[in-house]
Amino acid sequence: MSDSNQQDSFIPYPLSPLPKGIRDKALRFAGFVLLLTLLYFALRNAPLIEIWAALKKLQLWQIVVILGLNALIYLCTSARWWFIVHAENKNVKYFSLIPVRVSVFGVSYFTLGPQVGGEPLQVLYLQRKYGLTFTRATASVIMDKLLEFLANFVLLAFGLTALLQAGILSRNGNPPLLSLIGLVILLIWPFVHILLMMRGKYPITVILRRLPFIRKDAKVVRFIRAAEWMAGTFCRRHFGALMSAIGVSLLAAFGMVAEYFLMITFLEIHLPFWSTVSAWAWGWLSFLVPLPGGLGTLEASQVFALGFFGILPASAISVVLLMRGRDILIGGLGVLLAGNAARRN
Repeated sequence: MSDSNQQDSFIPYPLSPLPKGIRDKALRFAGFVLLLTLLYFALRNAPLIEIWAALKKLQLWQIVVILGLNALIYLCTSARWWFIVHAENKNVKYFSLIPVRVSVFGVSYFTLGPQVGGEPLQVLYLQRKYGLTFTRATASVIMDKLLEFLANFVLLAFGLTALLQAGILSRNGNPPLLSLIGLVILLIWPFVHILLMMRGKYPITVILRRLPFIRKDAKVVRFIRAAEWMAGTFCRRHFGALMSAIGVSLLAAFGMVAEYFLMITFLEIHLPFWSTVSAWAWGWLSFLVPLPGGLGTLEASQVFALGFFGILPASAISVVLLMRGRDILIGGLGVLLAGNAARRN
């Protein structure tokens, strides 16, 4: 799998008239200030007092178990990315990728979008730390996201099964289920995309070639084609690394379900297996709404889903507050790591 330096010149530098040293310092300072501002507004609007009250319901060992499980989840997601990058560059160190993954979560959590937005940090890190070209680094991130979405599809299938078993979707008839068909198609796409690339077919490239209003020789179009080609070459050449990355991605996905089980058990909420999974699935789907951290939708989802099984709203809100406390802690740490990296680099 090869690329050229010409492919890395596809993204122009808008501040090129400035001297390079001044330009770089200005960009670093602006990025650092932006991240700190983002963290300030996120913490200012967070229900910190209520989160603290919810945490006091738990014993110290229970909090340690929840945080420990989250650490394992991030170890798995970092391993997924490492398997992809290490297959092409043996110099990449696994433990150096972990803080980057935490930073990616922090930026994605506090910005608009369904848990995306911090991926450019991955690209920049591979460029600055290991000298990967922009195209190659982007190709690794594309594969990382495809495998993440692939695991999400498995979670979605698991969650929809639970929603049907628990009777939530069938309570008012079929329309709620039909409204999720588009989501199912969207999340199954990574699986289809990977299979096509393994057979030497590139769907995005085909689409770009057939769209009449897109210049085929545009730099951005050529860059996307090159990145997709590299991702496809990885799928064919490194099948073992691909399977390993899929394996740890699935472990991370089901680790999130296990964490939800622990949370409601620690809060003395006892539900049957499928009811618990369906309540988790309703909350997981709320994060797909393009709001920072599923703000508002997560609370509504848990009050509705747990209330469906007879759990009081106060108990449902306690679950949400624990989730918010976890995410703000990890997300805040991620933003600080990203800001520190921007300041140093």
